[in-house]
Amino acid sequence: MGEIVLAAKVTHVPSMFISEQPGPNHGCRAAAIEGLKKIGDLCRERGVDTIIISDTHWLVNAGYHINAKPDMSGVFTSTEFPHFLNNMPFKHAGDPELGQLIAETATKNGVNTLCHHEVETLDLQYGTLVPLRYMGVEDDIKVVSIAGWMYDAELEESKTVGESIVEAVKKSDRKVAFLASGSLSHRIPPNTVVSDYLFKISRPLNQATDLMVLDMWKKGQTKAFLDILPKYAQDCDGEGGMHDTAMLFGLLGWDNYEGCAEMMTEYFPSSGTGQCNVLFPVN
Repeated sequence: MGEIVLAAKVTHVPSMFISEQPGPNHGCRAAAIEGLKKIGDLCRERGVDTIIISDTHWLVNAGYHINAKPDMSGVFTSTEFPHFLNNMPFKHAGDPELGQLIAETATKNGVNTLCHHEVETLDLQYGTLVPLRYMGVEDDIKVVSIAGWMYDAELEESKTVGESIVEAVKKSDRKVAFLASGSLSHRIPPNTVVSDYLFKISRPLNQATDLMVLDMWKKGQTKAFLDILPKYAQDCDGEGGMHDTAMLFGLLGWDNYEGCAEMMTEYFPSSGTGQCNVLFPVN
């Protein structure tokens, strides 16, 4: 029987890529990169076969969608931040069997979900690629990428997808890590000033709310957090509507979850948004 052996909320800020490059911003995201490296090391220590990522940069308009194609190799340039993230090579392998099992299970549970493993031209988004890069994962661990930005879906549906992932994994023989790839608050400043905000938050209220949420997670106050999640996602512009986070807590057990989160990278602002790497104990 398969099992979930790791769960985390992770950052995918493209400024990690410029942090690697020579120049004035070299090393600027060292802490974020180190946090992802630690998560990658834990995946290998725990014998992870497949990493499932809920990617808030994959927008879908109808139904939930999964990319599990066998060959995920290529070179990526972001259409959103081409000046930050360009010509990034990647080499990954999908897990079609597990991806299909998740889709069938979620659909059976009432959320129409499709797995794509024969569409060679379906590309990965950087919410998947960037964390894997800094976790040190290539094709040694398989990947399943799930769209984490739903045009018009309820958080309850994403909770069901998270629950369905657990159900599907138990039917498999996989040891699985789940990553909710997205920011906390996500208000990017206006174009006229955005270049001044690489290391700043867009609104002080967003940062205060983000820090309150992280404190809830560290103290295991899951029910209190879930009570505010819909308004938090709306008022603080949670990335992708925070569907990745709803999947994460659905997977963890929703309001029955009592685990106390561990910070792998302390909170930091990036281009107006609130970021972190946080590990959640799994039962």
